[in-house]
Amino acid sequence: MRLDDFHFELPEEQIAQTPPPSREDARLMTLSRRGGAIRTGDFPEILDLFVEGDVLVVNDTRVIPARLLGNKESGGKIEVFLVRRLVGEEETWACLTKSSKPPRTGSRLILGGGIEGTMVVGGDAPFRHIRFDCEGEFHAALEQVGRIPLPPYIRREDGPLDRDRYQTVFARAKGAVAAPTAGLHFTPSILEALRKRGVEIVSLTLHVGLGTFLPVRVDNTREHRMHEETYHLPRATAEAVNLAKEEGRRVFALGTTATRTLEHAVDGSGRLVPGSGTTDIFIYPGFNFRIVDALITNFHLPRSTLLMLVSAFAGRELILEGYRRAVEEGFRFFSYGDCMVIL
Repeated sequence: MRLDDFHFELPEEQIAQTPPPSREDARLMTLSRRGGAIRTGDFPEILDLFVEGDVLVVNDTRVIPARLLGNKESGGKIEVFLVRRLVGEEETWACLTKSSKPPRTGSRLILGGGIEGTMVVGGDAPFRHIRFDCEGEFHAALEQVGRIPLPPYIRREDGPLDRDRYQTVFARAKGAVAAPTAGLHFTPSILEALRKRGVEIVSLTLHVGLGTFLPVRVDNTREHRMHEETYHLPRATAEAVNLAKEEGRRVFALGTTATRTLEHAVDGSGRLVPGSGTTDIFIYPGFNFRIVDALITNFHLPRSTLLMLVSAFAGRELILEGYRRAVEEGFRFFSYGDCMVIL
């Protein structure tokens, strides 16, 4: 399919710039893949879409304050964006840097909170490898001086509110540079209400990377390549999902990140395989979903890989009709935006 097949007109003012007053204070759109029905309501009504025996899979990754502001040893200002920790390398990260002149290999960076960095050999453009040293524990210092990496379409600096609201309430495993935003609407009370209905809630981890924001630069969508992201699928989660599939119970994926992990980790017999690794799975129309029966997601940007994924799950025509109605009815889009459930 062509990139233009995933275009729609989105007024810029409908890209949410701030979180709603409370997590649950959001609109809800429900799409039926079977009949094509589209319904709208309020987010707490999501409870009525679940039945006893359903399994909800959430992504428990936690966003790190990945933006560091500081100076090169020459005195020039520099911004460092941590993207991905290199496996087996103690606090060496693939990073993006922004400065008047690019720092040279071997040069030192002074980044505040006792954090210093050294430019080391490696990294494919535009990424650079930086080894970080710290007087104390690195992540503790990062929490003190790092900035929350809000997406580029949020046109403001991060603030104190984002420290809480750009994390899910079940965020645990540090490592993401973007939030699994479909989970931002969920509260402890919503999760408890689901459990009381007999819904089993299990978790996995996918550390969301910059690839979720990078534009598709090829006209033939099949030629696009996703960046690798690290994941962990616990044995208990794999067993719960496998049993649900055997018994004909539904598996809800909370977000595109949970969806990608589940559909990556399935073997040839249709069973999930627990473990850790990396995935660059790219889901677009024509993909055969083997695990996910229902998808909870936010509203995505035109011409994005996330729009392609939900189009693969629901059908491009139904998704674009739902998006047309969302624009018409003033829904809020993307990270701090409203919610869609595809059944």
